[in-house]
Amino acid sequence: MEDIDVVIIGAGPAGLTAATYLARFRRRVVVLDGGSPRAALIPKSHNTPGFPAGVSGSELMARLRIQASEHGAAIRETRAEKLSIDEAGVTTLVDGGSDLRAPFAVLAAGVTDKRPQGRAGLDAAIARGLVRFCPICDGYEARDQRIAVLGEGAHGLREALFLTAYSKTVTLAHSGADDLPAELVSEAQVQGVEIASGARSDGIVLGERTVEVCGRTFDCLYLALGCETPEIARALPLARDDIGALVVDRHQQTSLPRLYAAGDLVRGLSQIAVAAGEAAIAATAIHRRLREGGAGGT
Repeated sequence: MEDIDVVIIGAGPAGLTAATYLARFRRRVVVLDGGSPRAALIPKSHNTPGFPAGVSGSELMARLRIQASEHGAAIRETRAEKLSIDEAGVTTLVDGGSDLRAPFAVLAAGVTDKRPQGRAGLDAAIARGLVRFCPICDGYEARDQRIAVLGEGAHGLREALFLTAYSKTVTLAHSGADDLPAELVSEAQVQGVEIASGARSDGIVLGERTVEVCGRTFDCLYLALGCETPEIARALPLARDDIGALVVDRHQQTSLPRLYAAGDLVRGLSQIAVAAGEAAIAATAIHRRLREGGAGGT
């Protein structure tokens, strides 16, 4: 079993930022990279601090990876299968390798956006900005366009309402079987959001510059189908809030001692800047606790 100071699960913005901070604190850090992070799908982010002309998710991930590596963090392309936490530390079962033992761990595995099933060409449509996931990230780029939101229930309608700040032509393509909350429907009527019921993923037609949904043509499609939490997080008895996000204290420690969390698992605000800030807080708190002997509160 390999002993280190901190194991970081996830190599997205949160995990790599935490790795850079901890490596610069001269801690022995291993990052477990279980696959392409959600942020790598971003065609170009225009609200990431320090990139006024925008930056693609893949370029940003490459820069963050180099930064962490050059300061001494070890990044391993392998998946964390299981975490076991006791009073002395965290044991991480690694896929195809030996276990890692560390006084602390950072859970930064992120979430996965749900997608319509069986849609050929979806990745290419995401890359050219025809299909989008995050209104906060790129609603500005969709201003004054004809916007469709494919969603189930209240979540989809809330995203459609949010997008009315950018366009007067917003339609919710409702794919769920449940009725929408009456108060949101009333708000949609006031804001001019149309609701098209019975939307089906096999009815989506992806063109080069437009997308057809419910027999109508739009300039872009937002997917509001929710997210999936990774198994490693679901398997732990962690406190969660009413939307399923992990509850953390002001130092990013979860309800399990010695396990910290940062990024999209923590709150519904899926933003690179937020993930980086949470990672910096968690890394600094862990460094302080290691200086104090690895025990005590946060």
